[in-house]
Amino acid sequence: MAETLQFQLVSPERLLVDERVSEVQIPARQGYIGVAAGHAPLLSELMDGGVLSYKAGSVEKTLAVYGGFVEVQSGRVRVLADAAEFGSEIDLEKAKARLAAALKADGDDPAALLAEVARAQAAVDAGARR
Repeated sequence: MAETLQFQLVSPERLLVDERVSEVQIPARQGYIGVAAGHAPLLSELMDGGVLSYKAGSVEKTLAVYGGFVEVQSGRVRVLADAAEFGSEIDLEKAKARLAAALKADGDDPAALLAEVARAQAAVDAGARR
């Protein structure tokens, strides 16, 4: 049997995940991080919008994650997300409309505009992978 680690993903609204997993792919600020049992400890900020996936047994699950932090410790991964939703909960057509609107948006804060595009793209990507 493959080694596992405890994975928890929490947003301010709810506990989304608390289970044993074999691996987690995390959208960290500087790029994606693959975490499996025995990974070195780390603390990182998450992307404004990214797709997080994990394997529990033979099942892979996908979430859109919108900012936050990840902590990896011995045998445990904790994601404290500003917001997150399972790909299976995302209305793909609404997510595509949100992305189209974000790409056309205009404003005085380029960083906020880019963050909204990243969040909308994450929703589309996670919704498409359900």
